[in-house]
This record gives sequence, C-alpha cells and structure tokens, in this order.
Amino acid sequence: MEVSGMVRKRIFQQLHESQNDPENPSRTLQQLPHWLQKQELTEADLPYIHDLLASGFEEWLEEVEGFPWLGGPMALVHPDGTNVVADRMREEPDDVYLAFWSEEENGPTAASRALVTCRPTLMRAEEHRLSKLKEYDSIAVPIFARTTGFPCAVVACLLPAGAAQAGDLKLLQAAALHIRSCIYRNFENLFVGGMLRERKLSKKEETRRNILFGVMRRLNDHIDVENVLSEVLDSLEQLYPVCKADLFLSQDYTSPNEKVRPLAFHLNDMDLCKAAFLDGKVREEHAEGRHRIALPLSGKQGVYGVLRLNMPESQFDEADIGFLTMLAGAAGAAFEKAKLHEQANVLVGELRLINELTHRLNSSLKLSETMQFASAELLAIFKSDFCCILQFDAGLHQFVVMSSNVAEMIGETYSKDYGFCGVMWSTKEPIILSDYCSATPVASKLMDVTGSRSLLASPLLLNGEVIGAVLIAKGEPNHFSYDNYKLLQVLSAHLGLAISNATLHAEVRRMVITDNLTGLYARHYLNERIGRKQLRDSSGSLIVVDIDHFKKINDTYGHQVGDDILIQVSQIIRTSIRDSDIAARWGGEELAIYLPLLSLEQAQRVAERIRQRVEAETKPQVTVSCGISEWRLQDDKISVETLFYKADMALYEAKHHGRNCIVVG
Repeated sequence: MEVSGMVRKRIFQQLHESQNDPENPSRTLQQLPHWLQKQELTEADLPYIHDLLASGFEEWLEEVEGFPWLGGPMALVHPDGTNVVADRMREEPDDVYLAFWSEEENGPTAASRALVTCRPTLMRAEEHRLSKLKEYDSIAVPIFARTTGFPCAVVACLLPAGAAQAGDLKLLQAAALHIRSCIYRNFENLFVGGMLRERKLSKKEETRRNILFGVMRRLNDHIDVENVLSEVLDSLEQLYPVCKADLFLSQDYTSPNEKVRPLAFHLNDMDLCKAAFLDGKVREEHAEGRHRIALPLSGKQGVYGVLRLNMPESQFDEADIGFLTMLAGAAGAAFEKAKLHEQANVLVGELRLINELTHRLNSSLKLSETMQFASAELLAIFKSDFCCILQFDAGLHQFVVMSSNVAEMIGETYSKDYGFCGVMWSTKEPIILSDYCSATPVASKLMDVTGSRSLLASPLLLNGEVIGAVLIAKGEPNHFSYDNYKLLQVLSAHLGLAISNATLHAEVRRMVITDNLTGLYARHYLNERIGRKQLRDSSGSLIVVDIDHFKKINDTYGHQVGDDILIQVSQIIRTSIRDSDIAARWGGEELAIYLPLLSLEQAQRVAERIRQRVEAETKPQVTVSCGISEWRLQDDKISVETLFYKADMALYEAKHHGRNCIVVG
C-alpha cells in the first residue's frame, strides 16, 4: 500500500515518540495493539489519505467478494467529493461512475448530503439534478474517525430508481463499519511496518559501524601506502560483492594493483571523478538501473584520489552513502599518514640536496655559470632528458632561453603569451603534464623538437613577479610525480633567487650609485632611499644646497678650482650630518641632504651650520643658499618629487633674497 509522504511522516514521528516515551522505555511489539488503537486520523490528514482510503476499500471488496450486499455499484468518496475508488465488479456502464460527488460538480447526491448532515442519507432518482443519475436512487453513509468522530469518507451506492429501501441503508451502514475497520487496519499496519523497518535499519547500521571500526583499525595499523590501498579495495569487495570498485590516484603515486589507476581528467568517463576530486565532495549519478558514486580520498593536506563505485540501484541506499563516505574519509587519512611516513624517509635527502644546490648556486655571481650549473643539476635530480631555463627580459617583454641541453633553442626568444611560459606568466603556478601527446593544452617548441611526452615546469619568481621559467621534459609519459612537482617548486624559488642575485650583481657593477667627483650619492639613489624611508618613517626633511655665484668661480678661477670647491662643500656637508642622513649631488653645483625623522626646525639648524662652515672654511671663499622642505605622516602624502619641488622653490626664493641664506618651504 502506498500512502502520502505527509501522512507517513506524521505516522513515523508518532512512532518515534512512542518508542522514546520516558514513561514506557521497555515498550515492545507485544505492547503495541492498545497503543495502536489510540492512533487517529485528524482533519489535517484529509488531503493526504486518498491512497489509504482506496486500499481499505479494495481490501473490503476482497473480503466480501461473492456476498450480495446491494444491487448497485458502490463507491468510496473522499470528503472533498473525490471518488477514491469504485466497485467495478458490477456490470454497469462507465458513465454511471462519477469522478466527483460534490454538489458543485453534479448537484445534490446522497453522498454530498451525508457529508453535510453526517447522517445516512437516501435520495430518490427524481431529486437528482444530473441527468445520468435520474435513473438511480442514491444512498450514502458517512464513515467516521474512531475517536474524534469527524467524517473521513463516505460510502455511496446507486440503486435502480424506486428500489432503494431503508433496509438497504442499514446494510450500507454495516458495510461502512466494515470498510472503516479495513481502513484502520491498514493505518495501523503502517506503524508496525515502520517499526520493523526501523529495527532492520538499526541492526544494519550497527553492523556497518562494527565493520567500519574494524576497517579503520586495520587501516591505522598500516604505514605502507600499498597495504592501505589493498585494505580499502579488499574491504569493499567483501562488503559489496556486486560492486565494481576502482581507485584513481593523482600522479604522485604508481601502484602495481590493477584496480589502482592514475586520475586522468581528459578521459570521457572521468567527469564524475573529476568533480569529486576538484571540490572534495561526494558525487553521484543514476543511469540505466546503475548507481555510480565517486568518493574523494581526502586528508588534512588535500585530496589524493577518488574511489569510484558502480553497483545496481537496488543494492544501494542513503545509509550506504554515509557509510562509504566515512570509509573513504578513513582511507584518505590512512593514505595520507602512510604517504607522510614515506615522505619523511626522503625529506632529509631532499633537504640535503636543496642545501647543496643552493650553496653551489650562490657560490657564483656570473649569470651564465649559474644557469649552466642549474640546468645540469635539474637533469640529474629529476632523471629527465631535457632541460630549458629562460629569463624574462622586462625591456623586450620576452622570455629568452639562457641555458638548455637542446642546442637549437639557446638564445631564442618567446612572447610572454607563448606556450607553457605564457601559462606560467599568467598563473604564476607550476605545471605538471603526464602526456603531451594525449593532452596538448598549448604549443611547446621544447616538447615538439625533442619529442618529449612528460613535462614539469615552474616559474622563477622574485617578489611575486615572474623573472624566468624552467622546463624539464622526459620522453616517456607519466614520468613525473607530484613529489617531483613540489620539489621543483622549492628548487625554483632558490634558482630564481640565485639568478636574481647574479643579474643584480651585473647590474650593480654597471650602475654607479655615487658621484665620482664629490663622493656623495647619485641623485637617483637619493630618490630611491627617500621613497623607502617614507614607507617606514613618520617624517623627514630635505635640504637643497646651491653654491652661490658658482659660474663666476669657474669663470674666475677655472673649472678645476670649481671642482675643488664642490669637493670642499661636499666634505663640509658630509662632516656636518649624521650617519643616517643621506647626502647626494643633485646636479651641477646643487647638493641635497635628506634628514630622516628631523623636523623643519632641526633641519634649519643643520643647514645653518653648513652655511656658516662653508663661508668660513672654503678657499677661495664661497657661500651657499639653502631651501628646506618637510613631510609628516599626519599630513597628506608627499611624494619624493613634491618634496624636492618644495625645497627647490624655497632655494629659488633664497637666491632672490640676496643669497647666503636659508628659506623654509
């Protein structure tokens, strides 16, 4: 018997409450009859009991089969006027059976009147308004709920016109009582069936828990990855003999077990596994009577693979999903523990390797030597066939091949959007590719020229920016593991730093940060230092010093004396400031001094000391004019350019006020 989900939910809720009654904790099936008789239909159940009424009426028809109850067709009518079910054993025309007995549909009938009056009703043929009922008398008897007394149904019968008698009504009343008992018998069977199902499910759940406990205990006893995988697959085979189980692992592990395969996203039948692997959630699908489920093997550090099960729909329920989810979680944790144990055995070796490689890389500041050594070491470490190291040229916006054991590629340039370098430029993430032939996401000259199939690549980063890339290739597919992927990521960080150091060393040798004549810093260096100071400090002042009538000195004494004057003034400035202050030649006869964390008043005293010493100590005697500017954290942000501009304007004003003076901007 099928019954509405709403009614079933209320029934099971009452059943659950009865089983957890604190006053009757030992209730058993033998104690149910009295309790069942107390269970009752309510008016709130009426919209959902059509199936319950129909099953009760059909059961009654089977019990009274062959007994001549009445001489006309009978029907059971729901209080909403719906004809729930009819006695079609009678040889009556189909148009006699009404789908609805409500007065709105067919006019007054005995059934509609019985629902209103809650009394047995007889209606003569001439009282019917519907033409096809004018040949029949109709009689109807309401069926009341056992305790609440409201009508939950009406049993109706059509008799030939003028044939209905009071005795027929009495007989129908007896039938109504019998029908009610059949309805309530089915109603009570729902409770008993629910209890039996709950007990069966409870026992099954207890068995599952015991099995899961045993499997988890055995899994935790293993510290070998292969034993963990075998335990999972063997347990599934014992628990679900009709199930086809496959285990797909990411490419960091290769197993001799034929049921353990690499997780290849590009295959057509791997969509379910791919989704489970990417989001770490259980995925299901139903097709052609089969239930497929993909369970991620997850640990605290990530998802290691996917367990895929395929079994008949009838052999699988929601409880099984919960059980298998816990089993997959336990397997993932055990797999992770075993993997960590194995990784611990090689971690010391990797750390020693990283330390040695880093030391060797940093022992040379020549870029070509660094890259050649790195290329040879990477080939040996990863047992690969080909290696290519590229550097990003910021001026050309291209990758340049600096080192490779593929001769024709050395010196070639590639756009930052080309190939795997382009992918790493945009994502800043390493790449592992199991088979370039079967999955070719982008074109690669290295892979095409060498005929390689496995690829491992990583960007070289410095301060979050891509400064180069390293690509390692192997002729065979599936050569590199996830451990290789992680190791290259670590080594690339050191390689990027070593290349950066070599590049910077060459750049530093080329650049001059000090002025050859005065020994003061160059202007660009002063600008950079002020910018960095502004990021850390809360204030600072800038003094711009200009030698008065310097052109006249050059014209009178010559440029050599002019240069000597510049040296004298620079020496006075250097000995008049703190070690933390920064003095630079700003241009020509103009010098600049940045005073971190000094206020205008303090900077003015420093400037005055310099002005007095220059006037007193220089030979031939010269004077200087000074312009001072300041920035403070609480003020609006002042850029380096603005700071110089304010000081320069103050210097301009000092020159127009007679020189040999100080003006604050």
